[in-house]
Amino acid sequence: MAQVTVVGAGLAGLVAAITAVQEGASVRLLEAHSELGGRARSADGPFVANFGPHALYKGLSNWRWLEKHDLLPPTVTPPSLGVRYRHAGRLRKTLPPRLLRALPLMLRPAPAEQDFHSWVASRKGTASAELACGLAGALSFHHDPGSLSAAFVAERLRWVYAPPSIRHVKGGWGELIGRLGEHAEQIGVSIQTGVRVTETPEPPVVLATELHEARRLLGDETLRAEGATCALLDLALEHRRGDPIAILDLEQGALIESFSSRDGTVAPEDCQLIQAQIGIKDTDGAEEGIARLELLMGEGFPGWRERVRWRRRQISLDRTGAVDPPGRSWRDRPALDRGNGIFLAGDMVRAPGFLSEVSFTSAQHAARGAAAWDSRPSEQAADPPASKVRER
Repeated sequence: MAQVTVVGAGLAGLVAAITAVQEGASVRLLEAHSELGGRARSADGPFVANFGPHALYKGLSNWRWLEKHDLLPPTVTPPSLGVRYRHAGRLRKTLPPRLLRALPLMLRPAPAEQDFHSWVASRKGTASAELACGLAGALSFHHDPGSLSAAFVAERLRWVYAPPSIRHVKGGWGELIGRLGEHAEQIGVSIQTGVRVTETPEPPVVLATELHEARRLLGDETLRAEGATCALLDLALEHRRGDPIAILDLEQGALIESFSSRDGTVAPEDCQLIQAQIGIKDTDGAEEGIARLELLMGEGFPGWRERVRWRRRQISLDRTGAVDPPGRSWRDRPALDRGNGIFLAGDMVRAPGFLSEVSFTSAQHAARGAAAWDSRPSEQAADPPASKVRER
């Protein structure tokens, strides 16, 4: 029986640990923090805010994996009524006609070699391209989605709008982490929290950490992938009739969502939990990003400052998954198999998928590679075979 060590107990680490046990390995899971979850944790207390805007997408492979293992938590569908779109300096209830005419374009194959803005502009005009980029900003978490691969961005719009498949975990993502953690313990995973790993454990090992942590542990400067930076603003407001369910800024790519409007378990009855995000170029733009979100709050939630019961602001740096510039895809990210029984998992590595789906996919392949490492040639790769995955 292989003795597999998994470092990091976020989504990727938990899925890797569960998969390795299913492959017949004995598994220990090491987590530096006192609780499981990593970026998928939810805040404690009366306001159950996720650490960033998280969602599942019905029909993706991670959704199917959770269903198969009876680990899918209750989910809720975001309401369509009450959404506001900011365009031409005002809030409106419907998408602009130019944008509606551009959305069917997302159903077609988009080129990975061309940037998203020029691809849309060449077919629907510059005005439609600008609107599409604004819409994509909230879904890619990137400050300039128009500069990214058309194939990469179009996929995000397709999964949200054609057809709508987004689902939110009832009770926050902590509910999902709780299910995964309990299941891991039940099947024999040895979970150790408060353990900060300073050296790479004896192989076979799965490093389900942030990419910069894997880079430090392995001393490998090639472990890099392009990510996005976001300014995040979380608020709990006293209820007021007429507040919108969500605001999407088509000019700046910002998104404000009322999570308690569809899930009454994340805030007390007299309050609503608001989570807002905007892509920024780098951390130096954090103040400007937060200021933009506050201005948008003022347009949609009159008197919001006087209604604040709780507030939190954060910067998310390379924690939104990898993004692909023109001419690149998931195949160009760091390989899962690093040789000598060391494997990577997470949302910044070489695995196909959409947002958190990349973590699930990479975790399963890395865990299988680690569990089989003793009996296979070291040069055999554990990356997902190109012939057996659908490139997204």
